[in-house]
Amino acid sequence: MTGNLETTNLLLGIMAVVSVLEALVLVGAGVAIYAVYRRVMTLIEGLETRQVAPAMARVNAILDDVKSVSAKVKEESERVDNAIRSTIDRVDDTADRVRSNVRAKTSWIIGVMRGLRVTIEEVLHPDSRHHQPPAGAAGRVM
Repeated sequence: MTGNLETTNLLLGIMAVVSVLEALVLVGAGVAIYAVYRRVMTLIEGLETRQVAPAMARVNAILDDVKSVSAKVKEESERVDNAIRSTIDRVDDTADRVRSNVRAKTSWIIGVMRGLRVTIEEVLHPDSRHHQPPAGAAGRVM
């Protein structure tokens, strides 16, 4: 049985060495991954500093300009809208006043024209309006 224990001890020793080697490989892989992670983060920070930060500053400046321009456009459009509304109100008021003044000043002319028309109709057709039957026709029966 001693031969069997030597073989078992040899196999256990080989397995222990392999386990230690696996642990060293895992630790080495972890260190390598950490080194790659640090390099990538340094690269990303450099890109942020050189590229993204100035671009964001420009984008923020552009957005501020757009905001001020849109506010100014809004103010101007409200001002134009108020001006148009007040102009339309004044035009409506003026049209109403002109209409009432024209009616007031032309109503007597219309009255005179109607009177002349009635007079002319009476002169041209005296029997057309007030048609009276002849004196002897009232008592006849047919």
